[in-house]
Amino acid sequence: MEAKNHTEFSQFFLLGLSKDPELQPLLFGLFLSMYLVTVLGNLLIVLAVVSDARLHTPMYFFLSNLSLVDICFTSTTVPKMVVDILTHSRAISYGGCLVQMTLALLFVCVDDMLLTVMAYDRFVAICHPLRYTVIMKPRHCALLVLMSWCGISLTTLVHLLLAMRLTFSVGTEIPHFFCDLPQLLKVASSDTSINDIYLYVSTVLLGVLPVTGILYSYSKIVSSLMRMSSTAGRYKAFSTCGSHLCVVCLFYGTGVGVYFSSAVTPSSQSSTIASVIYTVVTPLLNPFVYSLRNKDVKGALGRLLSRAAS
Repeated sequence: MEAKNHTEFSQFFLLGLSKDPELQPLLFGLFLSMYLVTVLGNLLIVLAVVSDARLHTPMYFFLSNLSLVDICFTSTTVPKMVVDILTHSRAISYGGCLVQMTLALLFVCVDDMLLTVMAYDRFVAICHPLRYTVIMKPRHCALLVLMSWCGISLTTLVHLLLAMRLTFSVGTEIPHFFCDLPQLLKVASSDTSINDIYLYVSTVLLGVLPVTGILYSYSKIVSSLMRMSSTAGRYKAFSTCGSHLCVVCLFYGTGVGVYFSSAVTPSSQSSTIASVIYTVVTPLLNPFVYSLRNKDVKGALGRLLSRAAS
């Protein structure tokens, strides 16, 4: 196809998960229900934390922010996919594609940073309990979240500016259900070397470094737990980390799956399926992981629902 500048065409075509017409009603019902449960579950976590004074602590402050980001993240990708299935349309405008790409990248990276901040919070709480209230003051917690948003916003802005300089062929098809940056770079007609280098560098900075920080925090936490003489105290300390560890494993496990599936196989189908897990399934499971494993959250949710019912 002839390469055209983005000013000469108006849309891309998202290939979605499957072209099989018999699967479309199933995919529509499945993803619509998953999206509604995701939004409801994360919204309940936010309302429980805001409404219950017992949860006005740094750990739950970060949890409520994580739930808000999960709502925004899944809302960036799933509604468009559901509408496409319903209307049998795969088109997305050039501007809409860039906006979706930028927002998806923004929210997934903020998710990443919040999980790192939450690991740091557990590290301070368990390894330096006497200094916890001094280190994790409300102002310091808000500053950590603000710094995460500002740093990620600058990073995604550069990705957006670099993507705007690319050219594409008329009728470009993106083998994905949303405008994912790596997939967008693969279908570009112009040179993407600068974009690829910046993507690699930002992935190292926003992927490898946070993972290293989380692993370091938990190595210190485990070391501190092993030195505890009280079995009850050790169990209580570990239980506060269990939910976070589950979410970290879900998030990074699926992220690594997307990376290796796209690197090992030339087909993008496996990468697309793996992307469903971290864009849809992980935000869906997060509220259940935190509510089922945490009696404080379960208690706050019970009180919230009882007040709503009365």
